Amino acid sequence: MSKEITINSGNFDAEVLNSSVPVLLDFWAPWCGPCRMIAPFVEQIACEYDGRLKVGKINVDEEGPLAQRHNVSSIPTLVIYKDGKTAFQQSGALPKHALESLVKDFL
Repeated sequence: MSKEITINSGNFDAEVLNSSVPVLLDFWAPWCGPCRMIAPFVEQIACEYDGRLKVGKINVDEEGPLAQRHNVSSIPTLVIYKDGKTAFQQSGALPKHALESLVKDFL
């Protein structure tokens, strides 16, 4: 069972800004090849760090204003929020070991 949550404009504040744990956001789209490539890694991270990290998926086709708010111009874009603030943002696919190393820096 996936531990990822769908983030949208309606739940962004509650799930991300007010989260008691760091949040990894994956800005993606169903048609994006690199997004599909990293999706299993993101899901594994969500399961492995459940309770210590929240992982949210934001479909840029459905949530354009959230993508604009984060200056997302290419996907996938990964954003880490900690204490209600953006702590990291990077566009492009990452291998699992790099993603895991990145996440550990913010736990």
